[in-house]
Amino acid sequence: MKKFYITTPIYYVNDVPHIGHAYTTIAADVLARWKRLSGQPTFFLTGTDEHGAKIAQVAEAAKISPQQLVDQVSRKFSDLWTTLTISNDDFIRTSEERHVKVVQAIFETLKKKGDIYKGFYEDWYCLSDETYFSEADLVDKKCPQCGRDVNKLKEESYFFKLSKYEKPLLDFYAAHPAFLSPKNRANEIINFVKSGLRDLSVSRSRVKWGVPVPSDPAHVVYVWFDALINYVTAAGFKAERGSSKPDFADLWPADVHLVGKEIFRFHAVIWPAMLMALELPLPLKVFAHGWWTVEGTKMSKSLGNVVDPHTMVAEYGVDPFRYFLFREVPFGSDGDFSEKSLLGRYNSELANNLGNLVQRSVTILVKNFDGVIPVTSHTSVLMGDGKAWVAGIRRDFEALAFGDVLESAFSLMIKTNKFIDEKAPWKLGIDQKKELAQVLVECVAVLKVLSVVLSPFMPTKMQELWVGLGEKGLIEQEGGALLAALEREPAFSISFEAGQTVKKGDPLFMRKGGRWK
Repeated sequence: MKKFYITTPIYYVNDVPHIGHAYTTIAADVLARWKRLSGQPTFFLTGTDEHGAKIAQVAEAAKISPQQLVDQVSRKFSDLWTTLTISNDDFIRTSEERHVKVVQAIFETLKKKGDIYKGFYEDWYCLSDETYFSEADLVDKKCPQCGRDVNKLKEESYFFKLSKYEKPLLDFYAAHPAFLSPKNRANEIINFVKSGLRDLSVSRSRVKWGVPVPSDPAHVVYVWFDALINYVTAAGFKAERGSSKPDFADLWPADVHLVGKEIFRFHAVIWPAMLMALELPLPLKVFAHGWWTVEGTKMSKSLGNVVDPHTMVAEYGVDPFRYFLFREVPFGSDGDFSEKSLLGRYNSELANNLGNLVQRSVTILVKNFDGVIPVTSHTSVLMGDGKAWVAGIRRDFEALAFGDVLESAFSLMIKTNKFIDEKAPWKLGIDQKKELAQVLVECVAVLKVLSVVLSPFMPTKMQELWVGLGEKGLIEQEGGALLAALEREPAFSISFEAGQTVKKGDPLFMRKGGRWK
């Protein structure tokens, strides 16, 4: 079976990671964990983009070499992914030899084919975005992407025949409507291509920090052309036989590239055109999500409002932070980060609803049944048609509708808390033990399902819950069988081992105070 191949963009190392980087990477991690849970072999790639004039400029200001700079900052990204429990299978750096070799091979292949040719480029250049713009592209004579000043530059350059692929791209979009996702962003790309594509400058002679063009060392490969190739490098393109690299056929084409909307054009226009030139299959989907503002204001270092994921994790824990990012706004849309909202959702949804449900259910089970779950099989009255419910969860995950998955889970939490409030098992006497058992098993059954469905978002806490319910092994390995079993029957029938015992531990989520309490 071909592995499900999911990627984040590789992050530019001119600055330290922030919430925007974390958002894309956690989204990819959620999807990768879900795929593994569902039994599908999965390969999850992330990494860092390390070449270009901007890197050289920052390194010079810091009085260190570009390589020293990229080593330092790339490590900050990989360390953050460890903090955020990211389960990536590979971390690629564009300064690595494996990548440099592939970039050079591709450049020379397209040069020999005639899809890359030499000429002169003169236009308005933005150093921040490392991109040329025509006069018509400028906004108030400034960069249309970042708003910074631009400079008129003319230099010798190699060009990629992007214009050659205008019609093939439009034909591909028409034949593969899921490629441009979400749907509300598709017209932006289609209209851009219809307006006419210009050949793309793909080398720099003024920049020294980059991948040298083998046949013309006075040039280095344009940083974006270099960066996009990472997806095939990591997939084992042009890898030597017998190497430890992946088998390209097992991974390519990528199933989904997750990107921020500001780099959608690069991934939806330039990258597929490059692949067409190489006669390689195109990715199945490029999904562009929105931006985060902070308290209604654009994030800015000068304003001092850039959200540091390390700070949020230290205060609220990694799983609540992961949960909040996809509970607060639909994935794909723009969102506004508010620590007040994070605290509110933490207390109301995680501590008061999920945590309280766990604590009440386990406490009463321990008190009345020594923690032993009193039945080995239970058909849930709360969850109704199990087959349809799980099918809905699968559908939402496949659509990257992570917020809808969390809404379904939260609705079930609310329903179960209402159920336990109405039944009031703490009031049931010794002569009502059968009814008491039914109430408690219903709650445990719901919690078992919730632990599986929520595990891609909150892997550490849901594993803790899984073990606390007396389950064995890892959710990622065992939980998929539960979902598959539920889909086989129209009723929600949950199985437990004979003598399975729940364990009472510390509260799953402790309520927090704060300046907004």
